[in-house]
Amino acid sequence: MNTEKSAQNDNILKMTNIGISFPGVRALNKVDFTLRRGEIHAVMGENGAGKSTLIKVLTGVYVMDQGNICLEGNQVHIGSPQDAQKHGISTVYQEVNLCPNLTVAENLFLGREPRTSGFIDWKKIHSNAAELFMKLNIQVSPTAQLDSCSIAIQQMIAIARAVSINCKILILDEPTSSLDEHEVQKLFALMRQLKQQGVGIIFVTHFLDQVYEITDRITVLRNGELVGEFRTENLPRYQLVVEMIGKDINELSNLKVDKKDINEFEGEAPLVEAHNFSSGVSRIAPFDLKLYKGEVVGFSGLLGSGRSELVRSIYGADKATHGNLFLKGENIKIKKPIDAMKQGMAYLPEDRKVDGIISDLSVRENIIIAMQSKRGIFKRLSRKEMEKFADEYIKLLSIKTPGRETPVKSLSGGNQQKVILARWLLTNPEFMILDEPTRGIDVGTKTEIQKLIIKLASEGKSVAFISSELDEMLRTCSRMVIMRDRSKVGELSGKDLNQETIMRTIAGGEHA
Repeated sequence: MNTEKSAQNDNILKMTNIGISFPGVRALNKVDFTLRRGEIHAVMGENGAGKSTLIKVLTGVYVMDQGNICLEGNQVHIGSPQDAQKHGISTVYQEVNLCPNLTVAENLFLGREPRTSGFIDWKKIHSNAAELFMKLNIQVSPTAQLDSCSIAIQQMIAIARAVSINCKILILDEPTSSLDEHEVQKLFALMRQLKQQGVGIIFVTHFLDQVYEITDRITVLRNGELVGEFRTENLPRYQLVVEMIGKDINELSNLKVDKKDINEFEGEAPLVEAHNFSSGVSRIAPFDLKLYKGEVVGFSGLLGSGRSELVRSIYGADKATHGNLFLKGENIKIKKPIDAMKQGMAYLPEDRKVDGIISDLSVRENIIIAMQSKRGIFKRLSRKEMEKFADEYIKLLSIKTPGRETPVKSLSGGNQQKVILARWLLTNPEFMILDEPTRGIDVGTKTEIQKLIIKLASEGKSVAFISSELDEMLRTCSRMVIMRDRSKVGELSGKDLNQETIMRTIAGGEHA
């Protein structure tokens, strides 16, 4: 009983039965989360798991529909980010929210400058800043301009600002995404120091190695629900991947895909081949890759592993800075997406609303836009041709729309995805990159798209396929490339193409 009371006294934060809905989506459903004093606690989950929503509820960006939040045993209402800050909750994001044109000390005390006789006391600001930096072992001059500091130092300054306003709970949201290994270690040293001072730290990241290096506990979310809370030392990496990915329990149609072993392509020329290839923008480790005609190659890994960035570098969405790319044996240069289109490539992006559909245009206009771009402004499609193509692909893909002139934004997510697929199929590509083509759409439409992907491969097209659903990948792909921490760490085909081997490779080896 005493042990139980002691554990409760250690709880700096307790979120209970948290629920929040958005139109058509239950983002969080009865989620519990506990943070203890002097603890570094990772929140893990794939895209759509609810990590960001949970953080936004805690920081007052979203107001929950149900549930309770208790800080140090007292129930509180957090209705705004200002409320969160008053309760000692501070957040440091990947993109540092400070003023680059001000000095380090000015950023530290912005809005709460010490004053003497009504005037800002600059001497005190600089001495207080120097004292705080010495205490936190941050090597920076208080008078340095912020934009002259590295991203790592800027993040540490943001953390120092949080500490200086009596932060009790520090949320670090993807803080290491833009840091090199040396900078990560500096950040971890500061986190350990704050932990010793009793600050509770919530660490949101996609890097498994970092989770196991720095955290005490892990909470896993999946599809807006709590999977469980685990002590890091008691949760093997393989099991963490299992908990995050889960199992797709939907009864989908049996799909047949030719599971060729990679060795069966020996002697055959690849359609697309990359040698020591990468992009400076994507920060992907240089990789080698071969993609053959008539195969669906899956790119698997946890969110943030670099799977999307790898295919973006091939397509020219992220400019290549290293290596060589070959198409049918010819060394080609792709500087921008239009170059890739002219080489017979197509790319369905991960975020259809941001990078896919043009919401204010009609279904017809969205379908024909890639074909028109490929042909150029001097070979315009006639209105009759546009209508013919639109009607053909609306019928081919069973796009549910009142008509070809309906604004695409009024269609369901699944039908918007079909419109984007129609756009690229119209260009008759030899190589298609499909990044999360079935995300957020109903089971029936998912099955239709999976069948279409397999049909495209049977017609001789090469397909690069990314999905967060492992079962879907296994049903659809003939080979899989495994990504971890922005590096290509393996390729699986034949008898190795199974759930256990994939998840062990993602986690970091047979004994991870």
